[in-house]
Amino acid sequence: MKHADPPEIFRQHKAGFVAVVGKPNVGKSTLVNKLVGEKIAIVSPKPQTTRRIVRGILTRPEAQIIFVDTPGITTPHQQLGKVMVEAATNVLDDVDLVIFLTDGARMPDDDDTRIGKLLNSRTRAPVLLALNKTDLLKPDFVKDVTEAHWQLTRHADWMRISATRGDNCDKLLGQIIERLPAGPEFYPADQITDQNLQAMAAELIREQVLLQTRQEIPHAVAVAIESWEEPRENLTRITATIYVERDSQKGIVIGARGAMLKQIGQNARAEIEAWVGHQIYLELWVKVWENWRERETSLRRLGLTG
Repeated sequence: MKHADPPEIFRQHKAGFVAVVGKPNVGKSTLVNKLVGEKIAIVSPKPQTTRRIVRGILTRPEAQIIFVDTPGITTPHQQLGKVMVEAATNVLDDVDLVIFLTDGARMPDDDDTRIGKLLNSRTRAPVLLALNKTDLLKPDFVKDVTEAHWQLTRHADWMRISATRGDNCDKLLGQIIERLPAGPEFYPADQITDQNLQAMAAELIREQVLLQTRQEIPHAVAVAIESWEEPRENLTRITATIYVERDSQKGIVIGARGAMLKQIGQNARAEIEAWVGHQIYLELWVKVWENWRERETSLRRLGLTG
């Protein structure tokens, strides 16, 4: 978000919004979590885990950085995909810096090329090219792969990183801070995300569904918080519905004698308790909602569109 010239008192402090963009499954959420130093976005090995814009806030004495984690940009095949790509693309109009994250362990593909062209035509903000997963790249291929990624888009600087191991993430952070505009903090220093507790709880439940199930489940699942009660201090009761699109998917999520749903609930409860800092009672239901990904009203109800 653009700034006017700051008062003199703020000239030594920097603040700004930094979009992290790239194709699905390149590690955008993993990188945002690493840079913020806290888990503010769910992660899984499944493509398109991130569905909505998530902001993670890193506050340091010299700067406040608001990282904007975005859905993967690819060719959409359903209404949900169109909404996700549109959200990621629109972010480019209103940030101070863009991190173009690519899979640096392999050669660029068509999605990378399209995103590079999009950045060249769409954003006026500086672009930092970050080649992720380079710890997986064999030394013999470093030169060819790196040079291929350099050609994707105009960039102000670049870095080879590993978001999972943290390799060079501190150097990337330095590149980010160097290019932020001067200005005061946008958020309180102790705030790490703009997500509310209910939205984060729904995401943590969905994360466990993604991690525990296989087959066609990941793209077909959505989670809605039905009730959120705090009957006493340090106890929250949550009822949530896991939506799938077919009866066969419902059976997979529930599992034999409810074993899968029990495991999802146990793991999600532990994650939510770590997030809120107190005891959680979590009740999960599984329901079929046919073709919810294709309906604008369904996406709106689930908070995936405006």
